[in-house]
Amino acid sequence: MQACRLAATDLACRRGDRVLFQGLSLALNAGAALQVAGPNGVGKSSLLRVLAGLLVPLHGHVERQGATGLIDERAALDPHLPLDRALAFWGRFDAVTAEPYAQLGLAGLGDVPVRYLSTGQRKRAALARLLGQVAPIWLLDEPLNGLDRAGAALVETLAAEHCAGGGICVIASHQAFALPGMDTLELAQFSPQEGPS
Repeated sequence: MQACRLAATDLACRRGDRVLFQGLSLALNAGAALQVAGPNGVGKSSLLRVLAGLLVPLHGHVERQGATGLIDERAALDPHLPLDRALAFWGRFDAVTAEPYAQLGLAGLGDVPVRYLSTGQRKRAALARLLGQVAPIWLLDEPLNGLDRAGAALVETLAAEHCAGGGICVIASHQAFALPGMDTLELAQFSPQEGPS
């Protein structure tokens, strides 16, 4: 895996007229895992989008060394295409293969249109695409939503293997996420209403 690093300096993010967080800095090196925690509306998803370069911060800057893969509520797969073809589209850019199908519980679903997949199956399909990206930086927004216990354990295992192999994981989740050595960032501490503690 290529060398990776993810750092942010004095970030602030605004949604509409409301500043969600400010004064946030972090630095993650190869093998690091960070869970972003906090109540609904505190800015967890917005922070991940800022870290991915999809949202411009109100203040501060982000430095990324290494490719970044993001999983959020949008699977980034054409809902009208069968799963095989939807993943094959990204395979032209990524390294997606059929190999993760069985591991992710997707065997036999290749001819099913993405729109007919269950929430958990769509989440697993998004994971297949993430694995194909071979991106050293993973940004996972509520990665356990819609998954049964076995699916959640699989995501935790994949994240642990990714970090053990020198990758970085940033996970925004309301749910407990079992990942050895993971630090926690309570985003509410950076709310302008509460201020850093």
